[in-house]
Amino acid sequence: MATYLVGDIQGCLDDLRYLLDQAQFNPLNDELWLAGDLVARGPQSLETLRFVKNLGKSATTVLGNHDLHLLAVAEGIAKCKAKDKTQAILDADDSQELLEWLRQQPLLAEHPKYSFVMVHAGIPVQWDLEQVQQQARRVEAVLQSDRYLWLLKNMYGDGPNQWSASLTELEQLRFTINALTRMRFCYPDGKLDMDCKLSPGEADIGELVPWFQLPRAKQLNKKIIFGHWAALMGHEDEHVIGLDTGCVWGNSMTLLRWEDGQRFVKECPLYA
Repeated sequence: MATYLVGDIQGCLDDLRYLLDQAQFNPLNDELWLAGDLVARGPQSLETLRFVKNLGKSATTVLGNHDLHLLAVAEGIAKCKAKDKTQAILDADDSQELLEWLRQQPLLAEHPKYSFVMVHAGIPVQWDLEQVQQQARRVEAVLQSDRYLWLLKNMYGDGPNQWSASLTELEQLRFTINALTRMRFCYPDGKLDMDCKLSPGEADIGELVPWFQLPRAKQLNKKIIFGHWAALMGHEDEHVIGLDTGCVWGNSMTLLRWEDGQRFVKECPLYA
């Protein structure tokens, strides 16, 4: 049995299938963990949802910002982004089944055996493992309840950018969604920046710091697996592993086998 981890698929299913074949992935025995953004800019978003859903318990995926946006588009709350190729999902005969399955997925997943947690974008440095679990479960509970339309309507917006227990319920939910699915850079005091998408080595980022380079106020004692930030091209250190290597942008897709650290990489055409 092996555990495989992969970053943003974004509808690039053929590339994922290639890597799974290279790794000899067996859904009867192996696990596949996906760091969110199953859909959006690639050509096979519909097929990707079907594929991951049909893997059943062999697959664990967390929600990314593009996945949440798809749920809002499907409900008429938001407009489809110009470069998104998700209309086929909305037109499919099994659209409702797929979207219902998608909104049941978690924002944060913790492996029951190995010492890692998975999230799409990152974890605020102020939170320990218990707190991030608690806040993620709060968002998931609303998404999976009859209040989910209320949350989808109100999840958009860049504020608040700093966590506080005094925030309203909606503010806490929005901060959690932004941190776990959109965060890249922070200010030195931990405030979120929702604008900059550059790589840390590029000029003109000022005082901004990658979220994972800020000193953690509270330790997680687990490695954080994340996607979302293609410009990092697979950053790894003792605390985090970033697995979005920009497949949809014409770079590559990376599949990591947790047990021995082997990486399987496929160069990708430009999709977006």
